[in-house]
Parts: sequence; C-alpha cells; structure tokens
Amino acid sequence: MICKKVVVIGAGASGLIAAGFAARNGAKVVLIDKNKRVGRKIMITGKGRCNVTNDCDVQGFIRNVPVNGKFLYSAINSFTPRDTVKFFEELGLELKTERGNRVFPVSDKAVDVVDTLNNFVKNCGCNVVCDKAVSLLIENNEAVGVECENATYYCDSVIVCCGGMSYPLTGSTGDGYILARQAGHTVTSLKPSLVPLESSNPDCQSMQGLSLKNVSLKIRDNNSNKIVYSDFGEMLFTHFGISGPMVLSASSHIRDMSCNKYTALIDLKPALTYEQLDKRIQNDFRENSNKDVSNSFTKLLPKKIIIPVLKRWGVPFDKKCNSVTKEERKRLCEILKEFKIEINGFRPIEEAIITSGGVKTTEVNPKTMESKLIKGLYFAGEILDCDAYTGGFNLQIAWSTGRLAGICAAEINND
Repeated sequence: MICKKVVVIGAGASGLIAAGFAARNGAKVVLIDKNKRVGRKIMITGKGRCNVTNDCDVQGFIRNVPVNGKFLYSAINSFTPRDTVKFFEELGLELKTERGNRVFPVSDKAVDVVDTLNNFVKNCGCNVVCDKAVSLLIENNEAVGVECENATYYCDSVIVCCGGMSYPLTGSTGDGYILARQAGHTVTSLKPSLVPLESSNPDCQSMQGLSLKNVSLKIRDNNSNKIVYSDFGEMLFTHFGISGPMVLSASSHIRDMSCNKYTALIDLKPALTYEQLDKRIQNDFRENSNKDVSNSFTKLLPKKIIIPVLKRWGVPFDKKCNSVTKEERKRLCEILKEFKIEINGFRPIEEAIITSGGVKTTEVNPKTMESKLIKGLYFAGEILDCDAYTGGFNLQIAWSTGRLAGICAAEINND
C-alpha cells in the first residue's frame, strides 16, 4: 500500500489538527515543534479557558473575519464550527456554549483541549518530534523535506503551521514567515491584532488597574468622524493605556494606526439617557448640597476615575453642590457619556493574541491550502493572512485550515 510521508511544522492548533487528519487519512506523519510540550499557545487562549470555537453558521463566521474571509469559504464549509464541536465531543471533551455563542470546555481548562489534541495525534500514529525547523528542502519546485537543527526529515508533503509572532514565549517567533519567504511566497505586512491600545493621556496611568464593567466603548476615526467599533462590556485602564475584552476586539477594527487618529469614547453610564443621568446627578447633589463637589461622586463613579472626571469638568473641587449650574451639569453629563481617551498606537506585537498579516492568500489554493508556487507545500492557521475578531473565530480558522491541509497533503493524487 502506498503511504505518503507528511511533515507538519508547528504543534499548535492548526498543526495538531493537520497532523492528526493527515495520519487518519493514511499518511505517515512527523509533527515537529521546538517546544517540549505541544499546544503551548492554546494553553493561554481565552484567559486559560480556551474559547474553542463560535457556534455560528458559515455566513456568520465569514462576517467575523475582516481580513480575507472569502478565502476561507472552502475550509470553513468543509469543517464548520458545529463540526468542530462534534469532533471534540467525539474525542471525549465536554463543551458548553456561553454568551456570544462562545464555546468552551465544561472544565474551563485549556489544558483539557491540549490533552485531547495530544491524544488525538498520538492515537492516529503521528511521530511527535522536539526540534526546530531551519529550512525547507525544495527540488524542482516541489517540497521534499525539512531540515531541522538536529535532523533532516524527507517527505512527500510539508505543512507549515508555525503560527505568527504574538506571544513568542509560546514558540510563535515568526519562523514560518522565514520558511514561506524561502519558498518564494509573499508575506504581507505584519502587525498586532487583538491587542491592548496605548495612550499618552496621563489619566490612564492615574487610573491604572481600574476595571470598568457594563460600560459602552466606541472607537472613532478622527479623520472621517466615523465610529469603526462599538460594544458593551468590560475594559481596563493600564499604565500604558487601555486593555480588556472590548479593547482587544476594538484593535482588530483599527486598520491603519497612526498617532491620535483614533479616539476611544467611553460611556460610563450607558443604561441612563442624558436626561436620566442629569436627574441622578441632581439627586446626588441634593443629598450633598453643602458638600464640595469632589465629595459627591462616591455613589456614581469608581474612586479612581473621580479626579480625572473632575479635572475634565473644570469646576473648582471645593465648589458646593448646591451652587452647580444647569450648564455645568450638562457639561458633566457630556463627560460621563463620552469619556475620551486618545489612542497613540498598538502595544507590541509580542503582546497581541494574534498576528495580522502573513502568507498572501492569492498564492495559496483555498480548496486545498497548497502553495500555488511549490508543489507539496501547504500552509494552515495563523501563518496565513487571515484574522478574525475575538470569540473563537481565530481558533476555528486554525481547525478548518489545518484539517483541510492535512487531508489534502495525505492524498496520493492531489494534482
């Protein structure tokens, strides 16, 4: 019986799936990773809980992939989010669906996802090797092997699943881009995505550690005056700017970052209209009528944000509540409903959840994940120039492209 030899570089989400499905489809598979333990980056996804996928249909999924979503149609249709849920459950991993259709393991432990995948590749007969890929072996425009630091592995197909450049401690140090360029592929501009945002506004540093819940966040493009992102939820002030779930999601909507081009608009009281907020403030001021305004916000606002609000308001801190004018109240409402933080840039790519950019998708066959330039060379996962919003979409890209690459790489006749 003819058996293809497949080498998979990178034992992350896409690499584990690619290796397992290649072996399941009859290939003899070597899975190479420079870490001693597979799935290092999976361990930190979803705050250590691992948001496995998003339980939505294909069209809903594509809408959440702002970069080259159409390229993924074949991969996602052949292995949908629901197929992913079924796959993991058949392997014995119990899953649950939470707010926003986010799917997590019932245990809330990412390690259970990693262990499930590790058992999957081993049960399929994959040979997992701890080594670092140095270069691709290419002869007559065909991938014939991989040279590593400790050994050389000859094969019929190579699948590159090295990830991006985010979280380098997990092994994502951009090795795959070097291999792709070596094969003649174009690697598009790399930048962080799903990453905290920096601001030079001194209020951020003074509010460092303050977590806001149930607030509204909008990101405004100051050049066009358009809102490019809007959400409701949690965020965090840090010494460098802002972070938290909403901010990470917002970062993926910012495509051409430049200093002060974008402004974060925070509605500190989204449940209240201007009129309702004004009445609330009047009630608080009546209760504290003879007190300084600086001592009248303890019920309305978290302690760390009171001084920044007062400074923006501009009234003397010792002004008595019973002397605040209607116009001053109006200005206060405007500040609370649109607390502004100027955005200066992204945090470094090393702090990003994913890397935006990668192997140019026009150089990859979307129906197989095979290179259009080099026969027998495949790409899957974050190394491709496809990235999505938070909510399990990026891991689903890894599962779908990895599975497709694994199956096609294992086929005896896949011309």
